[in-house]
Amino acid sequence: MSTLYVDDRYRGAHGIGRYAREVLARLEPEWRPLGLTGTPYSPTDAFRGLPGVGERDVVYSPGYGALVRAPRQILTVHDLIQLRSPWPGRAKFAAYYAGPVRHAIRRAGVVLTVSETSARDIRAWLRDDNVRVVNAGNGCSAAFRSDGPVHQDTEPYVMYVGNTRRHKNLEVVVRALALVPDLTLRAVLPESEIETATVWAEAAGVASRVDLLHGVSDDRLAELYRGAVATVQPSTDEGFGLPALESVSCGVPVIFWPGCESVAEIVGDRGWAVPEAHDASAWAAALSAAVDARRRVQPPTGYDWDRTAAVISDELRQALA
Repeated sequence: MSTLYVDDRYRGAHGIGRYAREVLARLEPEWRPLGLTGTPYSPTDAFRGLPGVGERDVVYSPGYGALVRAPRQILTVHDLIQLRSPWPGRAKFAAYYAGPVRHAIRRAGVVLTVSETSARDIRAWLRDDNVRVVNAGNGCSAAFRSDGPVHQDTEPYVMYVGNTRRHKNLEVVVRALALVPDLTLRAVLPESEIETATVWAEAAGVASRVDLLHGVSDDRLAELYRGAVATVQPSTDEGFGLPALESVSCGVPVIFWPGCESVAEIVGDRGWAVPEAHDASAWAAALSAAVDARRRVQPPTGYDWDRTAAVISDELRQALA
């Protein structure tokens, strides 16, 4: 009989960490943790031994961390953003994806992802008709709803949730803030990246109007969304765009760049599209529009963790059969 093992090391206050927490709690096939230590993101992790895993067993990973010694491993590849990062840093990702990740996907014959945008990218990268690319979708945690406590503040503010990586494009919003008086930016970031954002805010002369947060619970984050005039998701590349979904689920519009297709798909007409990704004045105009409008939006439907986990569970059952 085959056993399902899960690499359950994907934890943390970030998109994949949230995805893993929600999905693993709902997986229907009985599973065992692999019991691995260290990080699944290390390239050398791909070659570690897997004691106790037999030839008929299946390994599931809610992220892209490949394990080449797994007899069959089903990955959730959220996006291929790392393959579009600048050189020379991209070189290590290109080697990792071309080697361990591609090996694991082809051996499994299936790979999971979270959006049609990512599914299309993965198909173009793989160029292998023998591999099924399954869009299991994404969900939105129950805390993010339009009815609930609202953070109260004397001045209007916009929300940002993410990190300071280049494709997240947060710096343009910081620069835009200098052009919009009496508006605050509240940004939820990894603690290790607060210093970078502080430097940007000081350079733009808006440090007194940038509130940098970390370690925020879902319930508190939902309160902050509901109190904002808008959420900004200025990303130039995303596999999904969870902060945008959380925001509109709280009834709060999103300011975004429409060239980021996955975010545009989520937001639709529930916000403001900024035509130029790196133009601070264009972002400032959208920020001002949000302050003036103080609009609320209708939450979307169809983003359900139960549904996502059910799709993944079906794929795992097929692999175990």
